[in-house]
Amino acid sequence: VQLQASGGGLVQAGGSLRLSCAASGLDFSNNIMAWFRQAPGKERSFVAAIDWSSRNRIYAESVKGRFTIARDNAKSTVSLQMSDLNPDDAAIYYCAAGRFLNHGVEHSADYDYWGQGTQVTVSS
Repeated sequence: VQLQASGGGLVQAGGSLRLSCAASGLDFSNNIMAWFRQAPGKERSFVAAIDWSSRNRIYAESVKGRFTIARDNAKSTVSLQMSDLNPDDAAIYYCAAGRFLNHGVEHSADYDYWGQGTQVTVSS
């Protein structure tokens, strides 16, 4: 199984970025997909998750109204559209896949597979 994240980069505060994650070797449509992020010196934290049908999307409070998670089961991809970025959003962003999230979508240890991460830098 591979999760390949891309789309990170440098953006000014108030700007937008779109992250993508392509999955291979995974029963994609039967996995919950999520994005987490980790800033320097901080623990990895939940950003957003989406279920197989795209009917249920959950966001961290800090990104609600600014970020949108979406998936394309036919292409085995998940994306994160980020807008109105601020320096607090700067981090390495990771996509993750999991089937049985016994402790909820925000619990990183429940996810089975992780991408390599893509860096998002926000200049003020």
